[in-house]
Amino acid sequence: MGLQCCLGGTTFHTLKLAAIPSPSFYSSSIFRSFSKTLTLDLLPRHHSSQKRALPLIIRAFSAQAVQVSPSVVPDEKVMKPQWKASIDFKWIRDNKDAVAANIKNRNSNANLELVIELYERLLNVQKEVERLRTERNVVANKMKGKLEPSERQKLIDEGKNLKEGLVTLEEDLLKLRDELQQEVQRIPNMTHPDVPVGGEDCSALRKMVGRPREFGFPIKDHFQIGKDLDLIDFDAAAEVSGSKFYYLKSEAVLLEMALVNWTISEVMKRGFTPLTTPELVRSSVVEKCGFQPRGENTQVYSIEDSDQCLIGTAEIPVGGIHMDSILTDSSLPLKYVAFSHCFRTEAGAAGIATRGLYRVHQFSKVEMFILCRPEESESYLEELIGIEEDLFSSLGFHFKILDMASGDLGAPAYRKFDVEAWMPGLGRFGEISSASNCTDYQSRRLGIRYRPEVQLINPKKGKGNLAPPEFVHTLNATACAVPRMIVCLLENYQQEDGSIVIPEPLKPFMGGLGVIAPKSR
Repeated sequence: MGLQCCLGGTTFHTLKLAAIPSPSFYSSSIFRSFSKTLTLDLLPRHHSSQKRALPLIIRAFSAQAVQVSPSVVPDEKVMKPQWKASIDFKWIRDNKDAVAANIKNRNSNANLELVIELYERLLNVQKEVERLRTERNVVANKMKGKLEPSERQKLIDEGKNLKEGLVTLEEDLLKLRDELQQEVQRIPNMTHPDVPVGGEDCSALRKMVGRPREFGFPIKDHFQIGKDLDLIDFDAAAEVSGSKFYYLKSEAVLLEMALVNWTISEVMKRGFTPLTTPELVRSSVVEKCGFQPRGENTQVYSIEDSDQCLIGTAEIPVGGIHMDSILTDSSLPLKYVAFSHCFRTEAGAAGIATRGLYRVHQFSKVEMFILCRPEESESYLEELIGIEEDLFSSLGFHFKILDMASGDLGAPAYRKFDVEAWMPGLGRFGEISSASNCTDYQSRRLGIRYRPEVQLINPKKGKGNLAPPEFVHTLNATACAVPRMIVCLLENYQQEDGSIVIPEPLKPFMGGLGVIAPKSR
């Protein structure tokens, strides 16, 4: 996000809007140069057989959208990425039909035919390069002996021609590699076989928890409750920062702190290590986690004239904490629960549940993140959704868990469960959480591997008996998105006299406060 402001000679960075991946973000348009600038005045964000096949099914698709240099010429067809994902191109070619069906089911615009064509061309050029290198070595060896001047000159000329041919082919090889990386990054992760095929409406109900509360009086939505109890100020925030910002006041501030502290304490009981994270990260890390920080309908704020972005979720900095490393087998799984502020442009969200706290540009969130062995990721997804269910049940929410359809999965997700809670004031269910298994899609791009503790029967000579490193699987899940939790609490726990009852689990974190009562006039 780019904000530019001058106060008393102080110049602030300009924040530029940039894009989070949706199922359709893989269109070729993402590699064009898009930018929007905000200018604001600111003062000094399964089954056992399936489990065995899982690593094979998804291993080719740990790749992310390539970072593009801002100085690219518009007519240039190939833009050199600054990093490369470890993608198994041969697997893609050999499993063309399965990959093509997956692209279709996920409504992706990835060009599989072009990827395979580029891969075949790359193999052919590599063969030709190797042939010329062999010939050059033969010429070089011949020149070591005693030769007639004419014969030596002939070999010199031949070597020169071979060198010139190699230079041209090696340049072609580099361009092909860059173009192939760029095209293959648009291919989404493979999809769990049990995921419903179709758009969001095809998502399957996994579980319904609790029942909606029955009210014996006219109810209000959280927007009106926040105004009546002087808990939320949207008007002042709009003047200071713009639309979709807010001030929390009085007991609402205590409620946010209580939600965060209670959630972290509960998740820590499950063996998670607490973290606070950087909220500015390099754009390459954003990309490696599967988000696109440049585009027309962006969700990411990127800082102009910088390679940094504001995070939209702690998943990004937590995902990067072990970037380019090989973990020990005994250290897995690594479980983190991270608190951060999150920043999202909410581009394209006009008119979609925009009233009040439901859709805002800045908010606090507690995120769970797991790095594990490939064969364990499905069981850890079940663990994450179980933690979410326990948390929301403890607060007395009525909610449903959905197995999201293929067309609603983001590029990194192999499978995703959403949690939607009943919001009586809004008169509908609203998403409050999700949990995703990204398999090795992110780890291949972030370079996160582990070395299995196994003894090799016939280790290669000089290699010892160490097993080769493998890519870990990564999972993420929202434990507490504060604004939407506040929506649920205010609307579900409102009383006829206008007060709000605090749920029992939160009272110790509210200093013993049990009721938020109307202020005396």
